[in-house]
Amino acid sequence: MAERERDDHSGTETTGHEWDGIKELDTPLPRWWLWVFYGSILFAIVYWVLMPAWPGITGYTHGMLGKSDRAQVVTELKGLAAQRQAGESRLRSASLQQIEGDPELQAYAMQVGQSVFGDNCATCHGAGGAGGKGYPNLRDDVWLWGGSLDAIQHTIQVGVRSGHANARGEKVMPSFGRDQLLTEDQINDLTEYVVALSGRKANAAAVGRARQTFADQCSACHGPAGTGDVTQGIPNLTDSEWLYGSDRGSIHDQIWNGRNGVMPTWEARFSPETIKALAVYVHANAGGEAEAVAPAKAAQAPAAPAVAPAAAQPTATSTAAGGAGR
Repeated sequence: MAERERDDHSGTETTGHEWDGIKELDTPLPRWWLWVFYGSILFAIVYWVLMPAWPGITGYTHGMLGKSDRAQVVTELKGLAAQRQAGESRLRSASLQQIEGDPELQAYAMQVGQSVFGDNCATCHGAGGAGGKGYPNLRDDVWLWGGSLDAIQHTIQVGVRSGHANARGEKVMPSFGRDQLLTEDQINDLTEYVVALSGRKANAAAVGRARQTFADQCSACHGPAGTGDVTQGIPNLTDSEWLYGSDRGSIHDQIWNGRNGVMPTWEARFSPETIKALAVYVHANAGGEAEAVAPAKAAQAPAAPAVAPAAAQPTATSTAAGGAGR
């Protein structure tokens, strides 16, 4: 057998491979690396024997230890349910007011409510409940359907235009432009009228033209003074809170298209105890409304909005995002 060539510089034998005059050295692997490699092989063999590892046609090898992550999760969930049982029992028997009056029980309800809110409500209302365009802010003191504990609980239970038999939102806003109930000029004038209702500068001539249109088409729901009705989810047009945007384009778009939001009913998905906890969480985060809000009293005659001279009246378009109202 021919003796292998040895490199003069390093003294290491070569493999016999050569590229462009460069010869490959047959350098042995470090011993520590070999021991780690062999140890990894040994560990894998032991793991295959002890733990579930090999898939089969109808199942898998369960291993000598019989360990199952799925069974462990079931056990942990049962333990968690047992821990929650006492708290849920107290929630079940207590009223919403009693829950808020008991610091310990309220703290438990807040923890449950925060978890449920993050998993189910934050997608629309935001992680902190601050909402966004088209999604109500749950952290302020403005409520479309009432901000008392009972009102919040009821809204969570039945939803808004959700298909539930008792869902809120039986009244919807018409699409005055899309369904050709009003002309483009009338909607432009109504836009200015709504802007004036909220105390901002508006075109005086347009406000005057729109006063009778508002009385005929809008006051039945929003009230002659535009203050809305919280018992029916009718937005107040005289404040500075807007669900779909307060600029003229957004208001025009809401009148034109008549957006009507939808909130799912959670009654079938959440237990009564969970709905209570969620109501307490939302109520507490918003600062809490002690009593249910009474319906706004209608004014004796249509209120004339304060009008300040406007500069150039913006052109409203039906493609702007948002709409008037909460």
